[in-house]
Amino acid sequence: MSDVEIGGLSTSRLEWVPSAPPKSTSTSPLRSHLARPAAQGPPSYARFHGVISTELPKDRPDIKRTGYAAFRTADRGRTVFGQGVWDIDPYTYLALRVRTDGRAYFVNVQTDSVVPTDLHQHRLFTKKPGEWETVLIRWNDFVRTNFGFVVEPQTEMLRQKVRSIGIGLTDRIPGPFELCIERMWATNDATEASAVVEAPGAEAEAEKPRETRSGGKLKTKDGQKISW
Repeated sequence: MSDVEIGGLSTSRLEWVPSAPPKSTSTSPLRSHLARPAAQGPPSYARFHGVISTELPKDRPDIKRTGYAAFRTADRGRTVFGQGVWDIDPYTYLALRVRTDGRAYFVNVQTDSVVPTDLHQHRLFTKKPGEWETVLIRWNDFVRTNFGFVVEPQTEMLRQKVRSIGIGLTDRIPGPFELCIERMWATNDATEASAVVEAPGAEAEAEKPRETRSGGKLKTKDGQKISW
């Protein structure tokens, strides 16, 4: 989805990119029996891409803000016990194997809560844009929001009833974007990543006055930026 739904001009697509077939290192058919094992091709992955535009629709004076795109996992369907959900309560981390372009993406978690429009959000911090990374985010570090604003008082995520997980881009910087996702999973094993990715420069940020810290566009209803 994108702001096209309200008349905006941002575009977004989510498509599956299959893995490339392995390439043999043999240079001659006559010596194929001597060839080394085939080289492993790149993994299959989902590619979320498009173009962000902040242009406002000319025929919709009620629309004051555009410039976003997002996707989420499909609903799991209903069972005899109700809406299908994931129970991630036994796990500490959400893990994502991604390749980003360095833009400020958010991970969005929707639960089967009393307020259906609530989202639990966290910045998707990566250290090597353009390269594949495994990012771990603690479930307890997500922030409860509603329509882009932090909800107070904060309540614990309903971890036994996760309905969907998605990723959004709301930095409102015009231009193309691309995020590739190989997989997402819940885990307790911090060694699955080279490190648990924290906010870059967290120590330096903590020393700055609160009003000058980077907030990733997420604010409270009083207009204060959220520092990660």
